[in-house]
Order: sequence, then C-alpha cells, then structure tokens
Amino acid sequence: MPEAEILPNRSLSGLKKREWITQLSAIAEEFGSFEDLGGRHFATRIDGDETLLVSFETVQGIQLHSDIGQPLGWDMVRDKGWSHLCLVSDGDTWFRDPQVYALFDRLTDEGYFEEYERVIFYGAGPCGYAAAAFSVASPGAIVLAVQPQATLDPRVTEWDNRFAHMRRTSFTDRYGYAPDMMDAAHQGYVLYDPAEDLDAMHAALFTRPNVTKLRLRYMGDALQGDLVEMEMLAPLLTLAAEGGLTGAAFARLARARREHPAYMRGLLGHLDAHHRPYLALLLCRNVVERMHAPRIRRRLDGLEKAAAAGEFTPPPQSRNGNGGAAAQKA
Repeated sequence: MPEAEILPNRSLSGLKKREWITQLSAIAEEFGSFEDLGGRHFATRIDGDETLLVSFETVQGIQLHSDIGQPLGWDMVRDKGWSHLCLVSDGDTWFRDPQVYALFDRLTDEGYFEEYERVIFYGAGPCGYAAAAFSVASPGAIVLAVQPQATLDPRVTEWDNRFAHMRRTSFTDRYGYAPDMMDAAHQGYVLYDPAEDLDAMHAALFTRPNVTKLRLRYMGDALQGDLVEMEMLAPLLTLAAEGGLTGAAFARLARARREHPAYMRGLLGHLDAHHRPYLALLLCRNVVERMHAPRIRRRLDGLEKAAAAGEFTPPPQSRNGNGGAAAQKA
C-alpha cells in the first residue's frame, strides 16, 4: 500500500494540547478508530497488515521525539504497513487506570489480538512498564521495553526514590507486576544502561527464561530519545518482529553510538570519574577527528594543557590520525 494511502505525514507539532488531540483523533478515525479513556488516557487504532504494534506513549513524549508531533508507532505504519494500537497518557501514569484495564479486557474478549500473526508491545520508562504489564493480554506476543520499571510497589522497590508520588497508586491489582505479566510473552527484550543503578535494579527483576537483556552502557537515563536520534528504534522493532533480534544483531546496531555525542560524553564522564586522563585524551582525539563536538573539543584542550604541564604522560599521536586503537574500541 503506498504511503499516502496509509497515513498522512502532515505535522501536528506545535499545536496546543486540545487541538492536537482533536486533529490526532480525526486522523485515527479516518484510518481506524479513536477512543477516549477518561481524563488522562486515550487510544488510537490504525488498520494495516497482519503485524500489530501496540505502543505506549505520552503526549509529552510524542511532542518531544517526533518532528511532526505524531506517535512514534505511526512511523512503523507508514514504513512497514503494520497495524497499530497506541495507548497515550497525559504525563507519566504507568497506565494504572481502570479504563485502560477495561480496554484490554474488552480487546481480549473480542479476540482482537488473535487476528494478527505477530503482536509487538513497545514502550519506554513508565510506558515500558505498561508494555510489559499489558502484554499478558496477548499471550505469545513480543515485548520490547526500554528502561522499564518492574513495579513501583514500595514493598518491592522501596530503593527507587524517583517516583515517590506514585507510592499510593496500586501496582498489586490487575496487570500489576510487570515481570510476571511477561511470562506469557513469546520473547521479551529489556534495554537499559547498566551504569544507571536504578534502571539496572529494575532490569534485574525481569530476569526470566524468555527475556533477553540488551545493554547500552554509558548511554544514560533517556534511552528512547537516543534510540530515535541514532535511528535505532525502527530497526529494533523490525528485528524483534521478525525474530532476528539476537545479541549479535543488537551489537551491530549499537555501533551507531560511536557517532552519537551523548554516548561519547557518557564514556568520557566514566573515564574522568575513574581518573583515566590518558584514555580520556585518546577518546577526545578520536571524537574530534570524526565529528563536530565542541564540548569534547574543549575537554581535549584541557587535557592537552594538563599533559603539557606534566600532570600526566600523554599518549603519542596515532599514525593513522584516528586517536589510537583504544579509542577506536569506544
């Protein structure tokens, strides 16, 4: 099906919330359906082929990560012809809402998910929690969760003080403990930065035979935005849908981080924290020779001055002008 017949590519960016929802709902109703789920949630359905992507997104995240102010899942509709069910929240709610539960109950009763050959659940952060938790509605689904929380029940994750305002919200009733809800999935993937302690602790709770952990060390605590910027998200979803998201395939995709300034800054911060000026200088040389990175350029100037002052022995300039073998492995 040609792109123009699937979804319009017009921009909804910059609209006020009410107008944005009005226009988004009009598009959804033209190509599928729109359903209001109360004050903070709604759902859009887009009809496509036998692959269904179920994505959980926020109003704010859509505006932040999409150049045209449309759900990230709609890009997959245009590019792949997939069907799409998008659950949208206004702010981070973890989708802990009886009306959301009722929607999945109804879809299950109607056999909605059984109509598709493949079903993929996707989300990041609180939306990653929701993708894992609600995947139980479609046994045999594939789940791709980026930095998901396992639960915010303080009896289990009292060590996570980032979301104290959610501690009165129940995570013990329906669709509650996300790792248990993923037991019915065919395959789950959890992406996280193991250097982010709290994210790594949540990831540990997802340890299951059917869950593969994919690590993006030194990428920080905002992985979804980085995946979008590195153009990794669509290939990850495609590989997951096709059963090809192996550790080796992920490693090949993740090499894109070598061209991503945020990763380089994270790696440099790690070297600085461990007082490795020699390796930091190698890294900075490598980066400034390959890309425009003013912050790292300034850091390189400071390291070179420190080396000239005898504070540490600098590395030799590499013969091939790439900053040395150690930096190449970044």
